[in-house]
Amino acid sequence: MHRLFVAIDLPEEIKAAVLSLQCPIRGAKWVTEEQLHLTLRFIGDADDDLLNEIATSLSGVMAGPFSLVLMGVGYFPPKRNPKVLWVGVGRSDALLNLQNDIEKVLLRNGLEPETRPFSPHITLARLKETLPAQLTPFLQKNNRFATPFFSVTGFTLYSSRLAAQGAIHRQEAFFPLLG
Repeated sequence: MHRLFVAIDLPEEIKAAVLSLQCPIRGAKWVTEEQLHLTLRFIGDADDDLLNEIATSLSGVMAGPFSLVLMGVGYFPPKRNPKVLWVGVGRSDALLNLQNDIEKVLLRNGLEPETRPFSPHITLARLKETLPAQLTPFLQKNNRFATPFFSVTGFTLYSSRLAAQGAIHRQEAFFPLLG
């Protein structure tokens, strides 16, 4: 079985900027450089046949390259005990269209629709027993965080294996955005 998701990889200089935000926060398990990505859709468990069907279908997604910017920081869930610390993604119709096209392809492969609205973000850390007040200094210090714009030239189908040190991601297929 494969635990699958679809994501956009970040350029090295963008990863470096995101990693520079890491600092001591009680209960934070920071994401490693290898785990930084923008998830477009979590798929879940799939056997070899479904993985191949999904990869074939995703190759039919037609979209052109576009630019993104990362900006701002926050946490999920809002107004409750935080579980995820994140960096936001600037509004992009091209990103929303790409995510919507990927969702349609996955539905045609028999997957259940995603029930949560798409909320583009980069996970910075997973939080355990961290109170919102403990994040206030971090949020205030980094509320104006922004990266330069960067080009998105493709997306990737990944498999993920959970390990003691965190998830280990393996690229199953890359799909260039050719327009």
